[in-house]
Amino acid sequence: MDAAAAGLGLFVGQKATDAAALVPELVTAEADPAADGAALEALCDWCARFSPAVAIDPPDCLFLDITGVAHLWGGEAAMADDLTARLAANGIPVRVSAAATVGAAWALAHFAAGITIAAPGEEMARLAPLPASALRLERETAAQLGRLGLTTVGRLAGTPRDQLTRRFGPEVVRRLDQARGRAEEALGFRRPPNPWFVRLAFAEPISTPDDLTRAAGDIAARLCARLEAEGRGARRFELCFHRLDGVAQRLFVGLSLPGRAATRIVRLFAPHLESIDPGFGIEVVTLAAEAVERLSPRQQTLDSGGEISPEDGIAPLVDRLAARLGTAAVWRAEPFASHAPERAAARRPPLTLSQEGAWDLKRPRPLRLFSRPEPIEAIAPVPDDPPVFFRWRGLAHRVRRAEGPERLAREWWRLAFNEAADPVLVRDYYRVEDEAGGRFWLFRAGLHTGPAPAKWWMHGLFG
Repeated sequence: MDAAAAGLGLFVGQKATDAAALVPELVTAEADPAADGAALEALCDWCARFSPAVAIDPPDCLFLDITGVAHLWGGEAAMADDLTARLAANGIPVRVSAAATVGAAWALAHFAAGITIAAPGEEMARLAPLPASALRLERETAAQLGRLGLTTVGRLAGTPRDQLTRRFGPEVVRRLDQARGRAEEALGFRRPPNPWFVRLAFAEPISTPDDLTRAAGDIAARLCARLEAEGRGARRFELCFHRLDGVAQRLFVGLSLPGRAATRIVRLFAPHLESIDPGFGIEVVTLAAEAVERLSPRQQTLDSGGEISPEDGIAPLVDRLAARLGTAAVWRAEPFASHAPERAAARRPPLTLSQEGAWDLKRPRPLRLFSRPEPIEAIAPVPDDPPVFFRWRGLAHRVRRAEGPERLAREWWRLAFNEAADPVLVRDYYRVEDEAGGRFWLFRAGLHTGPAPAKWWMHGLFG
């Protein structure tokens, strides 16, 4: 029933003959519950742009958990306006409400006009003038409450609970508590379907390690064949073993570059298959691909015989190391825009393209840079000259050659270069070589004319 029919006094559940007698020009159509359910599921998946947790409440309602996401739209009201405008542009009329409880949100969406936002603690004040059927009661129960004069939620809330329970059972009190937030209510959120998903079921449960390895290979071959047919590759794969007792055990592997080679993926899963406990047996195995991207073969040189797979090269080695050591242990250094040497490099995924420029070759940096500068004792002939002698970690070093200084000013938007160093304004760096051939990177923190005496620090080694 659309808005025009409702304006003529028609209502859902009315007999077709009575409706036709009231509105002779009434246009009716056969109901199609299956199509309505499919449309509601499609709308649920579409609403994932507003919230990752969306639940279906047939036949005409969706629940969105917007906890922690409403601020991305500038608040609940702005989010509701955006949702309403997008649906209206597609010819879908909607009533939207936001509340702290599922029951209150449902009641306001179905019985309040326009967009309704109920702040926490205002649920009962907003629900009080609504009819008792707003509590999602059975039609017979709501009709019986109306005959007793309990026509609104407010009157129902003022009735003793024991009397309601004796007369109508626990349903009325439970729905009232759910709307108030005094009783828990679980929702079954619908996860958006992943098109890159394969399921493998067995006639007889499997449990041996060889069977698990064989199943992983078979299901990987199926999914990778689909990816190759579509010209795509994935960066993450989730392998799940479903036991007879309902326990699901999941394994995850990631690729540094999008891939679709089944043997390579199974090789990454192989070391982790030993952690799978089959219990009384595995009845279903599933494999899902995530972060799917377009992937096409490429020819690296003009004289190469045939096409070269994007998965060739160093990528398989990087993936094996990440699978064994963890993704946090495999990385590459990339230049980072910072005056402070200890912040001039950042960790990046090993095979990603560089976002910054190259290091300045005119200002060489040591191969080994200490995360925290270490204090040293140094002697310089005059205050601003490089040192001729220094002592570090108990060993004396006599300087044979020195280059510098290279003056680096403190980043004014930070308090200090390093927590271990004094909060001085400048550093003077020197590249020095001792009589044994060792090359060091030293700096003097502070100026001799400053309020605090200058100090010497060791920051890195060149060889």
